Amino acid sequence: MSRSFDVVVIGAGPAGYIAAIRATQHGMSVACIDEWQNRDGKNAFGGTCLNAGCIPSKALLESSELYHRAQHEFARHGIEVPEVSMDVARMQKRKATIVRQLTGGIAGLFKAAKVEGLVGHGKLLAGRKVGFTPVDGEAEILDARYVILASGSTPIELPIAPFDGKDIVDSWDALDFDAVPKRLGVVGAGVIGLELGSVWRRLGADVVILEAMDDFLFMADRDVAREAAKSFKKQGLDIRLGAKVTKAEAGKGGVKVDYDDPSGAQSLEVDKLVVAVGRRPYIDGLFADDSGIELDERGFIIVDDECRTGVKNVFAVGDCVRGPMLAHKGSEEGVMAADLIAGEVAELNYNVIPSVIYTAPEIAWVGKTEAEVKDSGRPYKTGSFPFAASGRAKAMEQTDGMVKIISASDDDEVLGVHIIGPMAGELVSEVVLAMEFQASTEDIQRTVHAHPSLAEAVHEASLAVDNKALNYPNR
Repeated sequence: MSRSFDVVVIGAGPAGYIAAIRATQHGMSVACIDEWQNRDGKNAFGGTCLNAGCIPSKALLESSELYHRAQHEFARHGIEVPEVSMDVARMQKRKATIVRQLTGGIAGLFKAAKVEGLVGHGKLLAGRKVGFTPVDGEAEILDARYVILASGSTPIELPIAPFDGKDIVDSWDALDFDAVPKRLGVVGAGVIGLELGSVWRRLGADVVILEAMDDFLFMADRDVAREAAKSFKKQGLDIRLGAKVTKAEAGKGGVKVDYDDPSGAQSLEVDKLVVAVGRRPYIDGLFADDSGIELDERGFIIVDDECRTGVKNVFAVGDCVRGPMLAHKGSEEGVMAADLIAGEVAELNYNVIPSVIYTAPEIAWVGKTEAEVKDSGRPYKTGSFPFAASGRAKAMEQTDGMVKIISASDDDEVLGVHIIGPMAGELVSEVVLAMEFQASTEDIQRTVHAHPSLAEAVHEASLAVDNKALNYPNR
């Protein structure tokens, strides 16, 4: 006799485990299946984000930034540190501890919420049945009233630069280096490439980032991209645009990388090469051919605005469906799916999902870029405020960057906010909330912000939209 559940979730990353917990909050019986296995052979919940992405990368970013500041900033504070050294092994141990605590925390959350966490492979079969093959034990068929697919994504591998786990590596392996490479190459100047490049550059590596696109940070507002380029250049990151890798080959002396740029054929010798050219949906063995699930041309599961697939009572959320591959986007889709299953009204506003790059300075944005607003034909106005004019930023010795706000000229609606500077990932939440409530720029202008705070930069940028900035000359 097979086991039956109200909801079976396949995948326990940020989208899946949140969906599972939310479903139990509605009083439903829930099983959540996951087969993630770490390098040590141990299984863990949390998916890529907690085990090999968001969390471990932020741990290393924090460690490397503190190391860099101790070397280059502490003296300006009057703090004399004659000799600063980095114990990479201890840094990695700290990272691993944080990851272990958080992934173990999910198991605790499952227990508290009465989610049955199942370790093994899950596969959607015809008739909304789920095949479950445990790591240990007999395979079985689970009956489900509803199924939520949350299988996540995996790094894209280039045929011209196949991963070997040692010299040519993906983002996961790049988080586990046991020593600082003398020369590090990175293919791709997106979020992952910039964050990993920043970590190892601050720890002492000579870093070259090869980006095939001609425009740096093409997805960001141009003003922010220019600021970021200047800041990264000052930090010593060698970012080469229009650089299309044609071949990468590991040898005894490291990795030889051949690429073409506007000047012609080029080559580069590095000790390690990180390939960070994006991610693809991880759907290997996720569903049977007769399950009814359909894919688009890029391999994403086809869903509607409510994350419903073409199969009745089957949802798909997170990285395996359209939209930005962001943990918080996946989590909120998981919440929406569980709420809809429970019969509630639920929706997700995809227009106000924030993006963050956790470099130093941080880069964050929500809504449209100025170019996108201009292309739409809607009349608009902009305002900006530099962190160089912020008292709190000066006290922190972190004055690079700015806040830029784009608003509609007709009704003053906030259309986009773009931030580069200290704690940008935190500051953007204010404007996400404002945009969710369709706030006007004046609403932000008339909201009291604490002084001295970094958030004042958001306030001043909103004032600058109407040439009313109080602590910086108006245009």
